[in-house]
Amino acid sequence: MILSIINRLKNHGGTGKNVLVTGQGDSAQRVNSYFQQHPNKGYMVKGMVKYQTSLEPQLAVQDGAYVSDLDNMGEYLRENQVDEVVVALPFEYPEEIKKILSTADYYGTRVRFVPDYQNLLGENCKVVKQGDMDMVAVRQLPLDDRINLFAKEVFDWCFSSLVLLMLSPLFFVIVLLIKIDSPGPAFYCPVRIGKGGKPFRVFKFRTMRENDTTGKASTQANDPRITKVGKFLRKYSIDELPQFANVFMGDMSVVGPRPHRSFLNEEFQKSVDKAMVRHYVKPGVTGWAQVSGWRGPTETAEQKEQRIAHDLWYLKHWTMKLDMKIIYLTVFGKKTHGAAF
Repeated sequence: MILSIINRLKNHGGTGKNVLVTGQGDSAQRVNSYFQQHPNKGYMVKGMVKYQTSLEPQLAVQDGAYVSDLDNMGEYLRENQVDEVVVALPFEYPEEIKKILSTADYYGTRVRFVPDYQNLLGENCKVVKQGDMDMVAVRQLPLDDRINLFAKEVFDWCFSSLVLLMLSPLFFVIVLLIKIDSPGPAFYCPVRIGKGGKPFRVFKFRTMRENDTTGKASTQANDPRITKVGKFLRKYSIDELPQFANVFMGDMSVVGPRPHRSFLNEEFQKSVDKAMVRHYVKPGVTGWAQVSGWRGPTETAEQKEQRIAHDLWYLKHWTMKLDMKIIYLTVFGKKTHGAAF
């Protein structure tokens, strides 16, 4: 008995509540389905209140599920034990919502309101209290959670420190090979677009005899500018290793959407919906798009759309486990190095 009480309190269900749901469409369906699928929460749906003035189709429910209509809801509350009325009506029906509140107040019945944010603003909305105001944070991501972000930041710092320490002898050898192979600096530091759309310089080993200062000349397969050493470095993505210094400095993350050049960013912005959402987080040394086979050129519409689609999927489904998987696939995955040149 004590365990049962503790379980109910844990699930915020109290001692069990009789609920009356009034609404229409998807919102009411979600409310009804939620209570049916989570009986351990302690709520029992007594029935639905039919919203007769609605111009939209009513919620499809089983026979007998409608126990009243909006005009006669008070009579039902008077004759039946109802602890809460859950209102799932769109904002465009303020008078009806006020009527429900007034009726519930008259009979001393508590009210919960389910705002239909999803149809208006999309998924992953979160209500944030600011003073006496409720603000809706749109497009909330796992990395908006402070604990998740802290965990990723700590991992980035530790992982990048370890990589830089372990690979420093290799870096020294690569620098010598680059200098011997062709004249010029050992490192190439182009400007890329990072978190929040802010530009930063990314570190790479130089793989070409000459570098396009405008950043608009994309590398092609069998590009004559690529040096002998550079060809080897690019084949195995070794030229990207200095970017762990960017991670250590806080400009990048080990895993995230790859940073683009400014002009390429503008192309994505104009041609792919929600492309700039990828800048909600830090760019990564590797990413979900890259290990899924969408590394390399972005010349076709499909290549652009798939690159962004994979980046946005990563943002929405981020976990530390997913980051570990991407790191593993970066090293051992068959799709990762297929488009490298």
